[in-house]
Amino acid sequence: MNTSHISDTLSTLVRELVRGSPDVSKPTYMLNRGDRGLLYALDNLPASAASVSNAGGPSIAAHTDHVRYGLSLLNRWANGDPASWKETDWTASWKKSVVSDAEWRTLRDELRRETEAWIAALGTPREVSVAELRFITGSVAHLAYHFGAIRQIDRATRGPTAEEERQAEARLRSER
Repeated sequence: MNTSHISDTLSTLVRELVRGSPDVSKPTYMLNRGDRGLLYALDNLPASAASVSNAGGPSIAAHTDHVRYGLSLLNRWANGDPASWKETDWTASWKKSVVSDAEWRTLRDELRRETEAWIAALGTPREVSVAELRFITGSVAHLAYHFGAIRQIDRATRGPTAEEERQAEARLRSER
């Protein structure tokens, strides 16, 4: 089957998750208006906070590395590398739980590179099998899940609440 009917939708959803909600003139689908997205949230979090584990759970650095790893596999597949799934080691993607400042900067840069490549891949219609389509669409939910988990770990990564969004929209209407 061809992804031409959903490629724009999927790339729009991932773009919003990682880059933030669009400006006021465009609709937002996943995040509250004014939410600057995953990459902004991570860029404003120090390595020390990204390395914290709550109640023995994975750190934000571990979630970030896990998402980066998954997207790197999807990007390899999108670029024609069918062997990438056979070589997966999901346990390795969870081992980066504590990061130095330099490691955190590198991890965020790698995540940014993988998300941008995946947005471009999603926006490119292609012929896929049913299983591949499930991986493609599942990637949006997977990214959203980990973004939510990161926001539960550290409040500093959270975007505006629905109430804050409503107040901002009311201010904009009154200024017009």
